Amino acid sequence: MSAADWYAHKSLGDGLFWIQERFYQSENRANIWLLRGTHQDVVIDTGLGLRSLPEYIDANGLLGKDPQRKNPLLAIATHAHFDHSGGLHQFQQVGVHSAEVDALANGDNFETVTWLSDREIAVAPSPGWRARHYKVKAVQPTHILQEEGPMEAWAGPGLCINNLSSSSCLGDVINLGDRQLTVLHMPGHSRGSICLHDHDNKLLFSGDVVYDGAMIDWLPYSQVSDYISSCERLIGLVDSEQVDQVLPGHYNTFGAKRLHRLSSAYISRAGTCPAKFSTLVWRTLSGLALRASNPRCAC
Repeated sequence: MSAADWYAHKSLGDGLFWIQERFYQSENRANIWLLRGTHQDVVIDTGLGLRSLPEYIDANGLLGKDPQRKNPLLAIATHAHFDHSGGLHQFQQVGVHSAEVDALANGDNFETVTWLSDREIAVAPSPGWRARHYKVKAVQPTHILQEEGPMEAWAGPGLCINNLSSSSCLGDVINLGDRQLTVLHMPGHSRGSICLHDHDNKLLFSGDVVYDGAMIDWLPYSQVSDYISSCERLIGLVDSEQVDQVLPGHYNTFGAKRLHRLSSAYISRAGTCPAKFSTLVWRTLSGLALRASNPRCAC
């Protein structure tokens, strides 16, 4: 199967594209977001990587035909889980939070929670393909994302002059030229989970920190207390009118009121005894299952 068949996309206007893997028919299917800028283009999350995402983007002309464009497409993972990071190895520039650099560099399929079944793939990407052979390929991130950068990178509030040319800490603002993406470290779902905030346009690329579904806090390296703090920050973004639209890691987009409701509901539920017990049980079971399916992982 070609990349042209494997993916599909929809333009949301203003240089923003929503890409999905057509034949990965699972609740784990991640949204892939492509955002064009005058200086730098970014793809936010990369799916399973079973077919070439850069090939699809190029074949469909999603980056335009600007001969002056100098910077290669930057692929950013909102976190290291397999459904978001599987295609990172296909890109020259790769960004991920510092907490999950080692997981990707080592191809740690325990921390990337690599868990795929044949029934989730409606049409095999190649003859004889089987889910049990799928692994996240190791990739060395070229850009290490953190929320707070070195002081010398700052030229005033909200302005980072580090321009992606360095492989060291980026600071917390990714400069696309005509728009800026602020890196917000929002752990809980995973230890390196981030959101990317387009402050001027009030857009929030939320990864798996929040989406319109049950929020998962029982995977390896999930942490409920961190998740509560992250949800409190999300509520703060809504209360300060900094978000109008959320572009999540799964399912459909939604607005600020829904973001507030989802975050508040998690905080209310997470502190209850039934929720604590359920999280403990699911964390134990998921850890055992992942170790069994990835026996050579760095657990």
